[in-house]
Amino acid sequence: MSRIVTDLSQLPRVADGWTFLYTEKVRIERADNAIELRDKSGRIAVPVAALSSLMLGPGSVITHAAVLALAEGGCSVVWCGEHGARFYASGLGETRRAHHLEAQAIAWASKKKHADVVRRMYTMRFSEGLPDGLSLEQIRGHEGVRVRDAYAAISRETGVPWSGRSYKHGDWGSADPVNRALSAANASLYGLCHGAIVATGFSPGLGFVHVGKQLSFVYDIADLYKLDVTVPAAFRAAKEGMNSIESRVRKNCRDLFHSTRLIERIVPDIQRTLGILPERARLVVHRGEEAEARPGDMPEEGLGEAPGGLWNADGTTAAGGRNFAPTPAPTSDRPSLAKTTPDESERGDAYEDDVELPLASSDDEVPF
Repeated sequence: MSRIVTDLSQLPRVADGWTFLYTEKVRIERADNAIELRDKSGRIAVPVAALSSLMLGPGSVITHAAVLALAEGGCSVVWCGEHGARFYASGLGETRRAHHLEAQAIAWASKKKHADVVRRMYTMRFSEGLPDGLSLEQIRGHEGVRVRDAYAAISRETGVPWSGRSYKHGDWGSADPVNRALSAANASLYGLCHGAIVATGFSPGLGFVHVGKQLSFVYDIADLYKLDVTVPAAFRAAKEGMNSIESRVRKNCRDLFHSTRLIERIVPDIQRTLGILPERARLVVHRGEEAEARPGDMPEEGLGEAPGGLWNADGTTAAGGRNFAPTPAPTSDRPSLAKTTPDESERGDAYEDDVELPLASSDDEVPF
C-alpha cells in the first residue's frame, strides 16, 4: 500500500507570494479540492490554494480532472523541460486576475512608460548604476562596453579565445565551440524565463527593449541574467572540449537554474522592470525518481534565430543582434573583439542569437 506524505510545510500560502511547484516522474490526480502527486514512494496531497504555478517536468503525467481542479483554483500549469530549461506549453484558469497583463500593456503602449521600462531594464544590469540624463543611444553604448568587457574577462579567465558572436542560421556546425555553447545555454535560459512570464500572467510578446517577435519580452528578461549564468556556463563548457558541448552546457544550465533558484529572482525582477511592487517567489521541487540521461548532441530547434529589432523612443527600431559599443582596436595583451568583415561588424555581443532568441521608478504609477 502506498505511503501518504502529508507534510506540506514547504508550501506557503499564495497570499505570501508566488509558489512554483516543479515535478518530475510523477502521476498527478485530483483529490477533492487538491491534487495528489503519486510515485513509487507514495502519495503527496497538495492543496491547489497553496500553489501559483505547477511546472510539469519530464515524466510528469496529469489527469483531466487534476487540470480542472488547478484551473478552478487559478493555478497556472506549465509543461517544461528539466528544471524549466525548455518551455513547451502552458494553461491558465479563468479565475486568474489580469493585473499583470494590464500593467504590462499600459506600460508598453505609453511612450513615456515604455521608455521608463527600457531604462530600468538597462539599469538593472549595472551594479554601479548609470549616470542620470543619458539618452537611450548612450545607454546602449554603455551596455555594449559592459558586455564586451565581460566577454573579454571570461575569455581571459578560461583561456577560451573569443572574437565575437558568430553563427549562421542554416549552418549550425560552422560556429566555433563557444558560440555553439552560448546558443544552447541561452535557449535554456529563454525556456525558464518564458515559463515564469506566462505562469505569472504576463505576455511573452509585449517586449520593451526587443520588439516585433512573439518572444520579445522573454529576450528582455533573459538579458538580465546572461552574463551571470549562461555566458560563464558556455565558456566553461568550451574549455572542457568540443565533445557533446551542447548537451553538457544544457545540463550545466539546468543544474545552475536549480541550485541558484533562478526563478525566484525572475518573478520579482519582472515586476520591478514594470514598476510593480515586487512579490516574493518560491520554488518547491518534487522528483519521483532521478531523471534519465538524454543521449545525443543535436542542436535544439530554434537556435540561431534573430532577436528582432530594438525599440527607439521615436517609434522606429534599431537593428538587433549587435553591440552598440565602439569597436576597439586589437591589442596584443587580450583577446581581440574587433570584427574582421563588414557582415560580422553588424553582429554583436550584447544581444545574442535569441532562440527564434532597486531601481528607477516611473513618475506616474502603472495602473492595475
